[in-house]
Amino acid sequence: MQLTLLSSKGQVIIPKAMREARHWHTGTRLEVTNTAEGVLLKPVQTPQKTALPQGLAAIRSRLAYSGPTHSVEDMNQAVLQEAQRRSLP
Repeated sequence: MQLTLLSSKGQVIIPKAMREARHWHTGTRLEVTNTAEGVLLKPVQTPQKTALPQGLAAIRSRLAYSGPTHSVEDMNQAVLQEAQRRSLP
């Protein structure tokens, strides 16, 4: 067990060995939760920021349609056929 002190500003120093074991570095954001046993600190995962063009390109690559192309007329015909199929008893 290690001891630390609460400063007049409400700050607590987390011992270096504990910070290193948890890979908490300067600027690590911590969620503070009050529990029956004391205070719980958990790191907050901040999402990686990506530039808009690269983010959109990544989305397009995941959603890219690689099947055969169809004309509007072909799609209209398929919709009409399906509508007729569904309307039959």
